[in-house]
Amino acid sequence: MAAHPNEMLIPAAAVSNQEAFEILRVWISEGRQHVSLSPGVWDDPAAWGLMLVDLARHVANAYQQSNRMKSAAALERIKLGFEAEWNSPTDSPSGSLLT
Repeated sequence: MAAHPNEMLIPAAAVSNQEAFEILRVWISEGRQHVSLSPGVWDDPAAWGLMLVDLARHVANAYQQSNRMKSAAALERIKLGFEAEWNSPTDSPSGSLLT
């Protein structure tokens, strides 16, 4: 299938490593979030928690690099958003596991 025109670039380290694999893809379409993921990549779901924290730190770093907000402030806002959604979900996951 051809690449989507709004698809993001694959990091160089992943392109150059034949053993690299994608574990998560998130799209916004029709005003909703759409997700593809590889749930079996880790046996312990706690590993996803570690990955999500690492991802939050990457996002916070990107905010700082783009001069939008200091990394620490962005990370605090991300944490507040996470806690708000955790405590009072605005949506429920739907869909099914495709094999």
